[in-house]
Amino acid sequence: MNTQHAMVALILIVDDDPSQRQLLGGFLRQQGFAVAEAPSGSAALAILAERPVALMISDVRMPGMTGLELMRHAREQLPALPVLMVTAFADIRDAVGAMRDGALNYLEKPVDLDELRSMVREAIGAVASAAPPAAPGVPIPADVVAESPAMRDALRDAALVAPFDSRVLLTGESGTGKEVVAKLIHAWSPRQGRAMLSINCAAIPENLLESELFGHERGAFTGAVEARIGRFEEAHGGTLFLDEIGEMPPALQAKLLRVTQDGSFQRLGSNRVVQTDVRLIAASNRDLDREVAQGRFREDLYYRLNVIEIRLPPLRERSADILPLANHFAQRYGGGRPRFSPAVATRLALYAWPGNVRELQNAMERAVLMARGGIILPEHLPRRILEASGTGAPEFEAAPSGRLQEVEDMLILQTLREHGYNRTETASALGISRRALIYKLRRLEEAGNAIHS
Repeated sequence: MNTQHAMVALILIVDDDPSQRQLLGGFLRQQGFAVAEAPSGSAALAILAERPVALMISDVRMPGMTGLELMRHAREQLPALPVLMVTAFADIRDAVGAMRDGALNYLEKPVDLDELRSMVREAIGAVASAAPPAAPGVPIPADVVAESPAMRDALRDAALVAPFDSRVLLTGESGTGKEVVAKLIHAWSPRQGRAMLSINCAAIPENLLESELFGHERGAFTGAVEARIGRFEEAHGGTLFLDEIGEMPPALQAKLLRVTQDGSFQRLGSNRVVQTDVRLIAASNRDLDREVAQGRFREDLYYRLNVIEIRLPPLRERSADILPLANHFAQRYGGGRPRFSPAVATRLALYAWPGNVRELQNAMERAVLMARGGIILPEHLPRRILEASGTGAPEFEAAPSGRLQEVEDMLILQTLREHGYNRTETASALGISRRALIYKLRRLEEAGNAIHS
């Protein structure tokens, strides 16, 4: 037992940001490595002098001793010590210089955990670590549809970071489900029993947003007839989701930066410092890299919030989710098992969905209302979907080709499973004859698909 424990590689993580240390350290512990953490270069040198370290991972930009200076001092003690540098995009030049000074490689922020695992194993060898445990299994709620590989990857990353208090930045177009994923991260975290609060930074006027976030004292401004706590106090011990963070005005960005550094803030109209323990999850549909480059978003705040970034794909990149999502929403609004005509299923699958999941949800609410409990037909869909796909869509009975054939096959197999492989019920749900269904099932079976329970 002791011999095996001694063989586990010790990795030293150096970063002044505790959230970053917790994320990297927690992830590497999940992979079977032993981890030591240091908040500064001087603390890291003390650990190096006392314990055998197999690999050092250090941030480049730190107060006091920088990561580059730390590497040079460490190499004086341990010339063969492998070093990985972690850098923001703006520090790439320094990182390249570090590689000239002997660093093995560098990781860009936000750190990609798969890339981190690969670099660590390459640096010290898989044999130096214990066998990594499987990724923790997490229950995906029934109302979350993730059939596509792209969405499954996003949820996998969410599950990996959920156990840690690391700040997460969710990016993607409007309507892709960023708040849904934020709620999953909270539900999968140790904070699940505490409050999770959300605030949309774009929906609240600038002069009220500061009070909403940090609270105010009585008389702090006109209309402040009594003191009020803000979301940071209310969410103490839990999670705070800041949606559309790119819309936050510059003055508030500075105050938010302080909270990310030490958890402290002041209510509006007060000099008293308040401490809070909140996990921050932020989201934006803007390109924050571009916002930083154009001076509209603070670079230091961006890297504080962006410890780990999870990009949610637009619906057009997760086509395998379109029909399952449509079924899910139709069931929600219709109260029963929905029935789509073949032409409707084709149009749904081929439409680009610029409004993403939110647009699909609204379209299904309308379609169910218009269908009044019957089969959902093309005329029940919003006009923009009909116009985008054209009015002359091929009939289901015709022999489609290419993408249309894939849509037809997907619809047939899904409907067959939903009706317990009963062919009569399946044909009725699809709106075709039983004979036509048998013909199509024969073709699917010849192609290797299972058409029996």
